[in-house]
Amino acid sequence: MKTKKKKIRTSLSPFQNFFSEHSSVIKESFIALLICALGDLFAGIILGNMTFFLETFPGLIVIIPGAIGMRGNIFGSFASRLSTNLHIGIISPKFKFSEELNNNIISSFVLTLVLSLFLAIIAKLFCILLHFESISLIDFIFISIIAGIISNLIMLPITMFVSFKSFNHGWDPDNITTPIIAALGDLFTLPAIIISVMILSFFDTNILIKDIIFSVIILFVIAAFIYAIKKSDESKKIISQSIPILIVCSALGVTAGVVLNGSVETLLTNPSLLTLLPLFSGLCGSLISILSARLSSSLHYGLIEPLKKPEGETIHNFLICYVLALVMFPFIGFLAEDSTEILGLTGIGFINIISISLISGIILLSIMVFLVYFISITSYNHGYDPDNIVIPISTSLTDAISSIILISVSILILGAVI
Repeated sequence: MKTKKKKIRTSLSPFQNFFSEHSSVIKESFIALLICALGDLFAGIILGNMTFFLETFPGLIVIIPGAIGMRGNIFGSFASRLSTNLHIGIISPKFKFSEELNNNIISSFVLTLVLSLFLAIIAKLFCILLHFESISLIDFIFISIIAGIISNLIMLPITMFVSFKSFNHGWDPDNITTPIIAALGDLFTLPAIIISVMILSFFDTNILIKDIIFSVIILFVIAAFIYAIKKSDESKKIISQSIPILIVCSALGVTAGVVLNGSVETLLTNPSLLTLLPLFSGLCGSLISILSARLSSSLHYGLIEPLKKPEGETIHNFLICYVLALVMFPFIGFLAEDSTEILGLTGIGFINIISISLISGIILLSIMVFLVYFISITSYNHGYDPDNIVIPISTSLTDAISSIILISVSILILGAVI
């Protein structure tokens, strides 16, 4: 009997060693993901109550995933670059402006403006190609860029504050900033879109003023872009490496919006699913952002080798994501259903929504961990900075795939025709 007990303890030791070795990472990431879940819950509640805007402005839902994803991509990359520079010592965590920090701030601001313009154009093209009823191209551009400017003014200082404070408190920004920034991006993007729609509605009464403001906005975007690429080689590098990737990401984000637009009637009649969307997308994006940031920093430090087959520390990072997923996906399912019932709306049941969330999350994570690793080592081996490449591509792929998987699993579990 004693021998048997000893064998059991020995067989458990690898798990005990794993949790002991990575307890701080799991703890920091878990706290960050909880904060994200609360932020995404508010975003979900806002989206669940946006039925008036979605019905009044047809096609608006097409741009929402892309806009949310773009905030996470740009400011997640900004946070990842800050994290790397803080670890290396290039940037001081004392809120002192430096040339390196200024280049990052300007680049992130300009990327938001330029990508907001592209996002609007891509969204309108998809609506035309798929014969969706939608608002005009000018309206799409107006809403997208104004929402981008509003989000910029909020997200830039918050990203720096979270990065510097976490570093000063001895936490690894790779575990803290990317998920929190992604969640805050989700939280502030929807209100920014609503404000933009309200501003658009106000100027719709005077077409001349609307056209003048639209022209000023376009000129401002062009001038800001030219200024940024001429300011320094660093800002030019960030923008030149990021824009092609972010354009692809915008297309992927719009693809997610197209999936949602095709299911909009069912989503509007199932508020808990509509509430779950930002929670699920946000959690998936946050998990993948944590993995992306950790792989990026590990490649810079030389802790992992850019090999075709993941091994060692890379596998440990994968397992950390699964541990967090097994706790967080059922939790956000519970939050979505509970908030729906609190608001007096009809949900789909706790068992159904928790099952949908968990199964969808595990399927998505199983696909994305290997995609993220492949993107990380490929970009690194080709001389690109993973901080500028990995988070935007991986989170945009996550946004697009998460919508498809979530809706597909919902069909299987609920037997709904979406």
